[in-house]
Amino acid sequence: MNEKNKNLVIRVVSAVILLPVVLFLLFNGGLSSAGLLGVAAAICASEYYLITQKTLSPAAWVGIVLAGLLPFLPLRDPARTGEAAFWVTAFFLFFAFTYHLIRGPLQEAPTRVAHLVTGFLYGSVGLTALSALRLMPDGMAWVIAALVITWANDTAAYFAGRFLGRHKLYPAVSPNKTWEGFAGGLVGSVGGMFIARGFFFPVLTVTDCVLLGVSGGILGPIGDLCESMLKRAYGVKDSGRIIPGHGGILDRIDALLFNAPLVFVYISFIRGLLP
Repeated sequence: MNEKNKNLVIRVVSAVILLPVVLFLLFNGGLSSAGLLGVAAAICASEYYLITQKTLSPAAWVGIVLAGLLPFLPLRDPARTGEAAFWVTAFFLFFAFTYHLIRGPLQEAPTRVAHLVTGFLYGSVGLTALSALRLMPDGMAWVIAALVITWANDTAAYFAGRFLGRHKLYPAVSPNKTWEGFAGGLVGSVGGMFIARGFFFPVLTVTDCVLLGVSGGILGPIGDLCESMLKRAYGVKDSGRIIPGHGGILDRIDALLFNAPLVFVYISFIRGLLP
């Protein structure tokens, strides 16, 4: 078995083990889903900090804790999640500036503050959106929609790129991605939405399937490329090693971090299903 096929087997086994656990916790809702998403957000923040700063400072630990708490905000009042998240972010921004004003190093302080705030927001915003989706009317259907347009895209893009890929998509950022893989992923996102609608969630309309499938099939790969850009800028292959065959949490959910807010905005303002 060559290295590529071995890695594929490891990826599949990891997904088979983790997917039921993730879906079970999300299906339970409440503290179960918020806890899952909070842990994931905290890990995302820590991975970002380790990529960009190589170590976890006391200020970074504050960012990790706050990132982990953000997905719990919708449990209190879904309608005021954005307001509460704003105040948490404002607090952390002022805290980060004050910390480096006192501790230094002064020449690097602005850059470090920027990374502290970005790392806090990177994982927590997307996963808080997913937490809020779970509390919407027919919330599980919308959570699954966010997962489907992401995972179906990733799976279809992988196989389309592997067997049909000829033309590089953006080699300066991700040498293995191809336009054929991108097209296959787009088809996968739309097809996955129609499968979810047909077998599990009839609340999803044909318009939902097309609009979310297409937009998620575009935005998800952008999220993937953005994380690849981050890793390439800092000479890192994987964001972490927590998931065998997949790397870190950021490696696994980089596209979801862009697609979850997309679904939240869509059902809030297009469908009018405000919490």
